Amino acid sequence: MGGARHITSMKQPLTSEQIERYARHIMLPEVGGAGQARLLASKVLVVGAGGLGSPLALYLAAAGVGTLGIVDDDVVSLSNLQRQIAHKTRDIGRPKTDSAAESIADINPDVKVVRHAVRLDIVNVRELIKDYDLVADGCDNFATKFLLNDACFLMQKPLVAAALGRFEGQLSTYRAYEGGKPCYRCIFPEPPPADSMPNCAEVGTLGLVAGVMGTLQGIEVVKELLGIGESMTGQLLIYDALDTTFRKIRVRPDPQCRLCGPQPAITTLVAAEYEPA
Repeated sequence: MGGARHITSMKQPLTSEQIERYARHIMLPEVGGAGQARLLASKVLVVGAGGLGSPLALYLAAAGVGTLGIVDDDVVSLSNLQRQIAHKTRDIGRPKTDSAAESIADINPDVKVVRHAVRLDIVNVRELIKDYDLVADGCDNFATKFLLNDACFLMQKPLVAAALGRFEGQLSTYRAYEGGKPCYRCIFPEPPPADSMPNCAEVGTLGLVAGVMGTLQGIEVVKELLGIGESMTGQLLIYDALDTTFRKIRVRPDPQCRLCGPQPAITTLVAAEYEPA
């Protein structure tokens, strides 16, 4: 797969406590002690501490991903708790980055959490992602999704992106900068009109779907960090909870893509690209 080339090998040997904590990983030939050390040396930026980011961050912490950056400018509300499992009732009114960091520490105190209590935008996106090996998109709006796709492409960062619907979810990995692989714009060329895609506050979402998709996203992140298995690059996974079905669609690079095509129109980040139509 090649994803692991972004990670610097960990120089320190695993401690006896780490060997016990990650024993079920170390037993896997595809992971082993070297793979676990690689996870501990990894840095992943999770954008959004909500329905997707909650299970994603908690499972990455349990897996021993050494540094997790959490980007979210929101505070916990009562309606979040139906699906955002990193937060508790006592956290209502607190910044999501704070409650998520505490939940991560409860699971694995060895994980370093970097709290980015800001809204990711065109001004800060490069600074936010530059020190991380991989970016995981758990945001809930198209403007941020397109911005992350473009920034990760231009900065050559792997992007694992998931999305939620009422009873549905989508998942893919993007490394179009390597050539011959699609980016997010190859599937969705332009953001849809702002009033054409209602959010979960307007139409609802089954909370457990967020758990399914956030966990699947975490698996793809770990696969990319370790360089194991078949990458979701060039594939779009679609989950339907009501039918209990998963479909994988092959996606080819779009030769007319404005970002990754042979004659790109997008060569830098421009604010007008991320404004709702």
